[in-house]
Amino acid sequence: MIHGSGDGGRIIKKDVETYTPFGGAASTFVGTESYTEVPVSQMRKTIARRLVESKNGAPHFYLTVECDMENAISAREAINKAAEKNGEAKISYNDIVIKACASALRKHPKVNSSWLGDKIRYNNHIHIGMAVAVEDGLLVPVIRFTDGKSLSQISAEAKEFGKKAKEKKLQPADWEGNTFTVSNLGMFGIDEFTSIINSPESCILAVGGIRQVPVVKNNMLVPGNTMKITLSCDHRTVDGATGAAFMQTLKGFLENPIMMFV
Repeated sequence: MIHGSGDGGRIIKKDVETYTPFGGAASTFVGTESYTEVPVSQMRKTIARRLVESKNGAPHFYLTVECDMENAISAREAINKAAEKNGEAKISYNDIVIKACASALRKHPKVNSSWLGDKIRYNNHIHIGMAVAVEDGLLVPVIRFTDGKSLSQISAEAKEFGKKAKEKKLQPADWEGNTFTVSNLGMFGIDEFTSIINSPESCILAVGGIRQVPVVKNNMLVPGNTMKITLSCDHRTVDGATGAAFMQTLKGFLENPIMMFV
């Protein structure tokens, strides 16, 4: 509260100029403005150009579903327990997502497509790109013929690509030919996000982290584990109903991983 020093306790200009809250001394700290400018690398320029072309050129729309991951957690634990016993590499949740996407794309070929201006290409093969963060940006190495590979094969390729990406040993052939992409930020604590389509694909899947939340089962509130996934779609090639059908199939595979092998 400002106390006036004028006649009759009236607040005057000097009272306002010299007022300090809570009776403390006026701050005398003076900061220094500074910044650092770094030249844009060729990789970053290429990434920026492609993202702008994709975002401005493809009419994006987004579909999000939440998946019950209890069965996926149990399946991963059982697979990794057997892998450890046999001296094999363990699988990640991202490996399961990639396998589930490949299985769902086989059932929904319209999602596995590309807009080519005067025609739409429906790819009979399934090559899934996996987004990998590197120092200068984002690379998307491709796991080819993903639907025909086992979880352990997908896991081995994913680990090798991740290693090569961080060591800057990926070759152009490693990131060409993708028909669908998976981008996972769950390991960074992100619950949900949207991705820009990796042109010329029609869709990209953004994967959030697994969260422990209360869920309703058998009319009872119990602890559960859920994960949100968001599909970015190019509306020129994929309609809402087509994308929604794909997401329902994908959700079914993630919630019951055994169905991918039936």
